[in-house]
Amino acid sequence: MWTSIFIGIYVIVALSIVLSILLYGAKPTKSLAWLLAIFALPVGGIFLYLLLGRNRRRYKLIEHQKDLFRRMPKPNTDQINEFDGRYGKLMTLSYKNSHFPPTTGNELKILKDGRTTFETIFSALEAATTRIHIQYYIFEEGDLADRLLGLFQEKIAHGVAVRMIYDGIGSFSLSKKYLKKLLQIGVEVYSFMPFKFGRYFYSLNFRNHRKIIVVDGKIAFTGGINVSDKYLKGQIGLGKWHDMHLRLVGEAATQLDQVFMTDWYLVSTKLLKPIPLPQNAFQVPVANELVQIVAGGPDDDFPVLEQTYFSMINMAKNYIYITNPYIIPGQALVRALQTAALSGVDVRLLVSEKIDNQVVSWSVRSYFELFLKAGIKIYLFPDGFLHSKIMVSDDAVSSIGTANLDDRSFEQNYEVNAIMYHKKMAKLLKEDFLNDCKISNELCYNDYIKRSWGKKLKEGVGRVLSPLF
Repeated sequence: MWTSIFIGIYVIVALSIVLSILLYGAKPTKSLAWLLAIFALPVGGIFLYLLLGRNRRRYKLIEHQKDLFRRMPKPNTDQINEFDGRYGKLMTLSYKNSHFPPTTGNELKILKDGRTTFETIFSALEAATTRIHIQYYIFEEGDLADRLLGLFQEKIAHGVAVRMIYDGIGSFSLSKKYLKKLLQIGVEVYSFMPFKFGRYFYSLNFRNHRKIIVVDGKIAFTGGINVSDKYLKGQIGLGKWHDMHLRLVGEAATQLDQVFMTDWYLVSTKLLKPIPLPQNAFQVPVANELVQIVAGGPDDDFPVLEQTYFSMINMAKNYIYITNPYIIPGQALVRALQTAALSGVDVRLLVSEKIDNQVVSWSVRSYFELFLKAGIKIYLFPDGFLHSKIMVSDDAVSSIGTANLDDRSFEQNYEVNAIMYHKKMAKLLKEDFLNDCKISNELCYNDYIKRSWGKKLKEGVGRVLSPLF
């Protein structure tokens, strides 16, 4: 009797999931894979689908919160006409996806590697007078976390509000003891979608990968660096972590603050308002150079960051240089990169030779032969773990942020990038990229195709498993 009941329940659940996949499946290949898994792996296939396979774009947990904040004006004619109107489509695309227009008058500073980045961050935090907003995917205990704890305590004693969001899985190692200390000194702290059996269990695979700090609503930081001592001391087996961050002062900082406030409402149900700033709050000596914040997540209507990268690649005329540890692109980006290279654009990829996950490394390398054959140059950075997420093109436009070139960043994570229509920044990032290439190992197509069958087999395994990363 109980067996019949169990089978009946299983059939009902399986059929409802199959119907959901057919109605709402995002990609035919993934939909077919999940259908096969459900029929080939009784119970296990359903469990894996509920855990990893649901199409979150249906649920809109964050998207509808954007309307709680004022809508920014559309990019105006003067902004679109800059660079001879060349990036008008990219500006419009980013605006329609994230509702943030490009802004002028921003002061930008590139921060390379952990020590420089954190000293600059602490300097800004120490000068805070009103509030501090801090959000990280990975927040690990150690010297940096202890220093932040002491600074937070000092600022709260002087009337500064401190709010913190950490990802429930990325910061899984964060101890209850440390969290208790934060609460005791007055930090408002929330976990983003902690792992729970119940309401958020189905969201285990959807993480908040953003790294944001905003001080007093006008100084902000974003990029690839997390709060971890491995940026200062290195990591056994990988060595020193290398990464790129960005300091922004100006309207772009207020846009990053709105991204934080959107996430804050989701985790706390508390509505924050932007700090009113005077008309002359951002008097910086920068003209005709634009910055646009692009934020996306799995409940947006479209894969925001994938479309941004795709557009930047397609718009490249002379060169497109990409630094990223996890280049596991979908078919559209593969074709975009190959088409650019075959059309005469100088396409170069800078990838870490060492990586923090061996299976992910196989997946990344599984694309190398396709890229090399199309004329794309690939450089392996040998000195530690290169974790930067940078794209720069034609001495005119560049991107620094949190998004990798993989399905996880495009389909499953909440990410944020700063797009800079800024010639000086583009040239600085290009120079840094070329300097890193000089100390890296360039791959040769004729040599790479001679790699062993064992390596090719590992790459095939990594390629098949890549949708799960």
